[in-house]
Amino acid sequence: MDTDQLHTDIATDDPEVGLRASLALRRLAERVEAEQVAAARSRGWSWQQIAVALGITRQSVHTKYGKWIP
Repeated sequence: MDTDQLHTDIATDDPEVGLRASLALRRLAERVEAEQVAAARSRGWSWQQIAVALGITRQSVHTKYGKWIP
């Protein structure tokens, strides 16, 4: 989905279109976060440093990503 279309879809008063746009944004945010966590770990960042950057607890970030990101 391109950003212009996403912007239009988010601003709609049609709940079906708006909710699909919301889902697309959530999936994009999750993908970006996972890629950045992996990049941080590959650069030697601790789980605590990542947690602080994300504004969550170390335990939360480790639980979410620790099984597939060393």
